[in-house]
Amino acid sequence: MAILLSDITDPYCATVMKGISRSPHSSNYIPVLLDIDNSRVKFRQNLQKLVARRIEGIIGVANSFLLRTELLATIKKQQIPIVLIGRDMEGTDISSVAVENEEGAFLAMKHLYSLGHRGIGFLKGPQNIVDSAKRWKSITRFANEVGLEIDPKLIVHLKAQSSGPEAGFSATRELISRRRRFTALLAFDDIAAFGAIHALTQAGRIVPADCSVIGFDDVSTATIFNPPLTTIRQPMEILGTSAVEIFLELAGAFFEKRATSPIHRKIRPKLVIRESTQSLDHAI
Repeated sequence: MAILLSDITDPYCATVMKGISRSPHSSNYIPVLLDIDNSRVKFRQNLQKLVARRIEGIIGVANSFLLRTELLATIKKQQIPIVLIGRDMEGTDISSVAVENEEGAFLAMKHLYSLGHRGIGFLKGPQNIVDSAKRWKSITRFANEVGLEIDPKLIVHLKAQSSGPEAGFSATRELISRRRRFTALLAFDDIAAFGAIHALTQAGRIVPADCSVIGFDDVSTATIFNPPLTTIRQPMEILGTSAVEIFLELAGAFFEKRATSPIHRKIRPKLVIRESTQSLDHAI
């Protein structure tokens, strides 16, 4: 069983991997861990090598580079079980398990709005990551429902291939330079939120007194960051264990020569309130 990770140093990938390794059934297979290091070339080369070595199945932790569905579809034709984590593949022949991104973004907006924030800044995810569009669709849906006008000047795209603290830092600095008032900031993920808090602090803005910040994922360092980060929790270990369950079901059908349909599971996120957000009434 091959496990393809976009970046082994990414806290998201590391936590999902914990779930895979802790699955009570994962020991039935010898996992082959491959870090594609956010490289399309490495992704393609590794897939070719896996097929040549007759790998029994693939679990991929999806990001923009693992969304080369045309390559995965080619492998799928050889009946090799494939499960993608973090990308909803419903409507395709590739099985998947993913968080409800739309619900998570809606929860984040609802939280900030309930605290009285109306001037909200946004660190939008990289355009090459599918989750970005799904979350933004939910953000705009919430805004329309409550009659909240989103200021285009308070939207900054993370320009890196994937999110990171440096991307969050530079995007927040750009946001501050536009001199538009915002009392809250919704970051694409926790790692970008960490960079955002650093940029705000450097600019003399205290979190959350001057600006509330909310992330997405709930990586392990979110609880010990200063201040501890309010975020939308993806149950990442559950994503990993669910992927193994799906893989075993597909693999069983493969070896028993039974016909099977692709399996798609959606996991609900949860709002985790910590100290990086507060009511606007309590702001300085």
